[in-house]
Amino acid sequence: MDKISIQPVWTIQTPDGSAVPTRLLTLLVQVHAQGSLLAACQHLGLSYRHAWDLVRQGEALFGTPLLHMARGKGSKLSALGEKLVWADHRIAARLKPVLDSLASELAAEIGRLVVHAPPVLRLHASHGFAIEALVSGLSQDGMAVERRYGSSTEAVAALCDHACDAAGFHVPLGPLATATLAHYARWLGEPSLCVIDIATRRQGLMVACGNPAKVYELSDLLRPGLRFINRQAGSGTRFLLERLLAAQGLDAGRISGFEQGEFTHAAVAAYVASGMADVGFGLEPPARRFGLDFMPLANERYFLLCHAQTLDRPAMQQLLARLRDPAMRAQLDALPGYDARHAGRVTPLVEAFQEPAALG
Repeated sequence: MDKISIQPVWTIQTPDGSAVPTRLLTLLVQVHAQGSLLAACQHLGLSYRHAWDLVRQGEALFGTPLLHMARGKGSKLSALGEKLVWADHRIAARLKPVLDSLASELAAEIGRLVVHAPPVLRLHASHGFAIEALVSGLSQDGMAVERRYGSSTEAVAALCDHACDAAGFHVPLGPLATATLAHYARWLGEPSLCVIDIATRRQGLMVACGNPAKVYELSDLLRPGLRFINRQAGSGTRFLLERLLAAQGLDAGRISGFEQGEFTHAAVAAYVASGMADVGFGLEPPARRFGLDFMPLANERYFLLCHAQTLDRPAMQQLLARLRDPAMRAQLDALPGYDARHAGRVTPLVEAFQEPAALG
């Protein structure tokens, strides 16, 4: 089955009905990424003249500059230009997992009606860089992956109901592991459950480059006036943060913004990078991608849960082969804060968090 792709597209319409060209928003994003208008034009295959026409159209509609030109220094985004770029990043970070899930479901539904369709792997997990890399690798192998992004709770509940073949899950290394497993115990009681390791990874605080808010530890989150952005209720990352706060006797209710949640780590990072929050909590790769400083607070084991009786199925064997492939491990290791040396290791859940295995 050919891949189905759904991309978020947004526009801005002025009161008189005129719309900002979508191509302009793409251009501004690339000016920010490439560092100059000329480099953005080269990246997008646009003529310099056409690019300036787009910029002038936008400036006429907004009535304010989008770019500032300085002799010898190229072009720099104005405050409005920067705001539009970060709006685009936030839209993509928030909507892409939802659209990817929908596209995957549609592809699976259509694929079931196609003769000689490849084996389908039903994968439920929270959205993340390791999962994206894994799904991409499996697609290259010719496997159809029906993926659904959601919280850790939703993923393990789906596995418990046999609504998926594998569920993404993460458990902190060290003393918090017991509390985490106990929290999800209602879905983890099946004796046949197995752990398929993907990587260990780091979670921590994300702050603007240079740490202007002077956030160094969890207790700083309680400072009056500090703006925090969280992950959504039900996510494993939010539960981890709650446990870390409780371990230090810190009251989450005193953190301004604690109840505001984003559905992906990338959305949290984009929220901070856009200046809408001073600090967020999440994974290292999106923090680095958006130019944020990152302070690690916890290491965790990220893995897939499955039922032992499904391990011999062709789709699961293909999944294990991909995770054990040196190229896949190298790709995962390249993610900031990730260690994939045990990717593809299978362990019964009842044994997986005994001390030697947990420390790997």
